[in-house]
Amino acid sequence: MGGDDHRCEWRERAEALETRLAQLESSLAKLQRHTFGKRSEKMPPVSEELRRAGVTSSDPEAALAKRRANAEKKKGLPAREIVHKVPEEKKHCPRCGGHDFTSLGAGKVTTVYDYIPARFEQQIHIQEKLRCKCGETILTAEKPAGAYDKAGYGSGVLAHLAVAKCADAIPIYRLAKQYRRSGVPVSRSSLNDLFHRTAEETAPLAQRLLALTAQQLVVQADETTVRVLAEGKTRTAWLWTFLAQAEDKHLIAYCYSPSRSGETPVSVLGGTKGFLVSDGYTGYNKVTTPEGRERVGCIAHLRRRFFDALPSAPQARQALDLILELYKVERAAAELNVFGTPQHLALRREKSRQAMDDLHAWLVAEQPKHLPKGPLGEAIGYALNQWKPLTRFLDDARLPVDNNASERALRPAALGRKNYLFVGNDHAGQNIAGLYALIATCEVNGVNPFEYLADVLLTCPPETSPVELQPLRCKWGSHEAEDVLRGADHRRAAGGRQRRAGPGRVPAAWHQQGHLLSLEGQVLGHAGERREAPAAARG
Repeated sequence: MGGDDHRCEWRERAEALETRLAQLESSLAKLQRHTFGKRSEKMPPVSEELRRAGVTSSDPEAALAKRRANAEKKKGLPAREIVHKVPEEKKHCPRCGGHDFTSLGAGKVTTVYDYIPARFEQQIHIQEKLRCKCGETILTAEKPAGAYDKAGYGSGVLAHLAVAKCADAIPIYRLAKQYRRSGVPVSRSSLNDLFHRTAEETAPLAQRLLALTAQQLVVQADETTVRVLAEGKTRTAWLWTFLAQAEDKHLIAYCYSPSRSGETPVSVLGGTKGFLVSDGYTGYNKVTTPEGRERVGCIAHLRRRFFDALPSAPQARQALDLILELYKVERAAAELNVFGTPQHLALRREKSRQAMDDLHAWLVAEQPKHLPKGPLGEAIGYALNQWKPLTRFLDDARLPVDNNASERALRPAALGRKNYLFVGNDHAGQNIAGLYALIATCEVNGVNPFEYLADVLLTCPPETSPVELQPLRCKWGSHEAEDVLRGADHRRAAGGRQRRAGPGRVPAAWHQQGHLLSLEGQVLGHAGERREAPAAARG
């Protein structure tokens, strides 16, 4: 009677009710933050916490350099001089009464930046036809390069469609309104067809980018939902992102799948070795094996769990303070510009390891005090279960402390999900994933995605001549791209790039040479097969 091992129905019921109360309090706090707090960020970002802790990263020299770089970019804009003359009736000197004036220097100069709306133009191409005097031979000039065979719209329209939808989250129906204002009424179905045709033309590049990402030593991964049109309703599918870094270039790839099963990570990362940075989702377990990749945990996910438990368990503040110490170390490494170096590793082993040891001791001491199903109990259980992946970054400076980069990469998709709501079918989901990848990789490397796509759609290598093509003159990282293409002289001499007519012509595979992002001429299509782009995805 009264022993600790005595089974009491009322005590079990009280514990269940206490657990339920803690869960409801946590849910209520989340809803209140969602309703009355910031919608974009459910908890304060790390940078704000570091500012409150007195850790700043203000560098006057870096800020000055950034302002100067921005000023140089503005100087590169097209300039138009507008001369304002003094009216003849004002050419009168009040001192001498004269009217004879001469110029005084270059005049007063004022610079104003104005916006000139985009415009459409009709390009009427006329191919010259010549006939020999003998009457037996007729020559016709080469057909101008097009984004695809019998294309009625230029590569600029296709690139603008892709960038506007994937980078700026503008639905197709809004783009149709913009085009109508510009004097070009185009139906939504036609724009959808053009969008998907662009995705199909560049699909081999996106596939090659996904393969390049999987080859890297450290890969970050995350996933989010996307709605797909179904009969009378929508269903849930998934968009996965995989990030990596190759030398000074960042690679961002996306993959669409109808489900959240672990088959997608296997199809992308199966057979590769290295590290996989992710949250605790079990779908990645099939590739984080002894013969595969080693799992690296995400401190940001851990921090979020303790923040969610904070309203019902103020003790979680101690865990958040210890986690903040980890980010102080990362901020110090950023200010010293020693990321990935032995100096960075020494900082982690000296300071970050101590913070993680203190956190582990706190977790072990607090675990018996909280219900396993309560908000803080679940956060503690998650931390202890994932402790090995969460501490893996302490022994390798190449590993990031969190997986925030992949979460940021999914933001355009999340914004697009709110604007154009759903995609039409699985094929449309694959198309938009490929364009997301190419555009995101351009942006993260400082390349204009519109210029890149407009150029790539016109300059894919010929069928029979494997060449390496630099898409456009731009910067990848800190290296200036060359303006001379291998094989470009031949194309210019021929009056333009030769494109193979008929099915099976696809762009070339994407690969890297030195510091240039290049294309390698290879025929990847299947002869006799060509899928038409569906008008399935909603604008």
